[in-house]
Amino acid sequence: MGMSDIEYETHDRLVKLQTQIKNMSGDVVLVGDIMLDRYIHGYANNLNSRAPVPVLKETERYEDVGAAAHVARGLENIGLDAILFGVIGDDQAGGNILEALEEEEVDCDGIAIIEDRITTVKTRMIAGREYLISSQQLLLRWDIEDDTPIDTEAHSSIIDQAVKKIGSADVLVISDYGQGVVTDEGASRLINAAKVAGVPVICDPKLTGLHRTAGADWVIFQTRGLDLMAKRMACSDSSEAAKILIKENDWGNLVVLQGENGVTVYTKDEQVISAPCTLAEPRGAIGIIDAAAVAVAAGVNLGLEVTDIAHLANAACECIMSGTQNFTVTSDDLANRLGEVAWSLQISQR
Repeated sequence: MGMSDIEYETHDRLVKLQTQIKNMSGDVVLVGDIMLDRYIHGYANNLNSRAPVPVLKETERYEDVGAAAHVARGLENIGLDAILFGVIGDDQAGGNILEALEEEEVDCDGIAIIEDRITTVKTRMIAGREYLISSQQLLLRWDIEDDTPIDTEAHSSIIDQAVKKIGSADVLVISDYGQGVVTDEGASRLINAAKVAGVPVICDPKLTGLHRTAGADWVIFQTRGLDLMAKRMACSDSSEAAKILIKENDWGNLVVLQGENGVTVYTKDEQVISAPCTLAEPRGAIGIIDAAAVAVAAGVNLGLEVTDIAHLANAACECIMSGTQNFTVTSDDLANRLGEVAWSLQISQR
């Protein structure tokens, strides 16, 4: 029993993508909110005697850059040069972010250090019972953030610099985590500049900021976000909501990350392209949006067809959900995952 024509086509796509993803080059202008992510791992064997909450016995802690900074790191790790624009505070967390990004050779000239501003830090406490350590889960997320508006002059300077860089870039990515870097006026200027220069635009928006994505070529949602929008819009299903959102916001493509159900891309011309998740036991979802943004940027930079970008985004998500606790995708990770999926297609039909 051999592969069907569709399976042969998928296999060949994946094998070709393996080669392409290892030969990346190009500049990506990335504008968005910058954060520091901290992770505390441990055991949660008991409940507190004074409240029905688990007691975390810490075994490990580490930190990593988050939000737009995490996307920047991912872009560098697959061979694209990230030019990052955003703000951090003049504090230890901000310094740690800069140090980490500079080690990854991310262009940090567009990062403004603002005095008296607190750098956003998100701490995740992750644990499981000691004898079930492979089944860890998120217990608590603790946020430290500054929601005051960014100084007008500093913000204008950031957008001005980004607009100047767009003309010589290959892709523009806007990563909006609602921390103030992506504003109505700023997003409009960035997208208009990209349109004039013929540079593709990728947006990872907050649901409350969809109006800041008008005209984007690629928009990334998680499935629960699309489901929520479908309810708000009184649509019969998520597919109908996707079509309406694309039309209302003049998007080229909507990428929906569905976790264990894979990735679905809705296009402006009403195509629906799905790439199924091939993991036997997908675990966790921390970082899949950033990974997908990196994969879509790679696909757009390579000039891939929508179907190939769907498979690439799905492979990136699978790298994150494979249970390795590695939240940043590399070109080797992507190539290896694509190869595993291609090989599984052959094996399953022998």
